[in-house]
Amino acid sequence: MSKKNVSTPNAPAAIGPYSQGVITDNLLFTSGQIPIDPATGKIPEGSIEDHAHQVFKNIAAIAEAAGTTLDNAVKTTVFLSDITDFQAVNKIYALYFKEPFPARSAFQVAALPLGAALEVEAVFQL
Repeated sequence: MSKKNVSTPNAPAAIGPYSQGVITDNLLFTSGQIPIDPATGKIPEGSIEDHAHQVFKNIAAIAEAAGTTLDNAVKTTVFLSDITDFQAVNKIYALYFKEPFPARSAFQVAALPLGAALEVEAVFQL
């Protein structure tokens, strides 16, 4: 099995020992993306909807760097610090992912890096 690192300045730089994305065989795996603005390296003020837009833009940028688009996502995992934000995030999610939608799991977690309210990871078929 060979692995290829995917990196782009259009998504936040890794804040630890991990890659933005990794390609193996015909799959792209993204690391979890929190709503960091890649231009500032910070989570901007804003609503959960604003943060969801940023997260999905970050994932789209990694996908593009790997030569694919959100249309080829096959699985996503959504982590929320407050599950009551699920419906708001779901509305934004539907703006970025189209039918056939990727398989998805969603969880409430105790905490996320940098105090984020939302983190999403994705798997793509290349």
